Amino acid sequence: MGETDAILVLRSRRGDAAAFEELVRRHMRKAYLTALSQLGDVAAAEDVTQDALIAALERIEDCREPEHFAAWLIRIARNKAHNYRRRERVRSALPLEAADRLPAASDPLRDASRDELRKQLLSALDTLTERQREAVYLFEVEGLRHAEIAELLGLKEGNVRYHVFQARRALREKLGGVYGEG
Repeated sequence: MGETDAILVLRSRRGDAAAFEELVRRHMRKAYLTALSQLGDVAAAEDVTQDALIAALERIEDCREPEHFAAWLIRIARNKAHNYRRRERVRSALPLEAADRLPAASDPLRDASRDELRKQLLSALDTLTERQREAVYLFEVEGLRHAEIAELLGLKEGNVRYHVFQARRALREKLGGVYGEG
């Protein structure tokens, strides 16, 4: 299996770049998925993940429990995503001058339908708490087990099960009409 995360963290603290690269290889996807579950945007999630990895490298000495490096990195990614989302709310308005420069849609009906579905899904996800959004994304989209999610998020497995259950119920209620249920 190789070295444990704890050993790799200790080696990273001594300036071993290869050790930190191995930590990145092991856990970058989890950090990315956390950012993606928070932001819903691939490019933004990639940027946030990179920021989180840089922060982890710069603050590797602050990792109090090296054996739980993944959970520590996930918390950094979650916080970076939260800060990104807060900054983007301020910048989200499109200037009126830019409206003339928007590209024409190739299939307006299809694009409108996809846009409406995307809005409904994002709206439904916004009704969830951050924990619920992360848990249901990691469970449903990434296929992680409850125990794996619990370790990543620093929760008890029962709490993860509860968050996934509550998130699924809320999404069913919100999206039931879209899929002929509810």
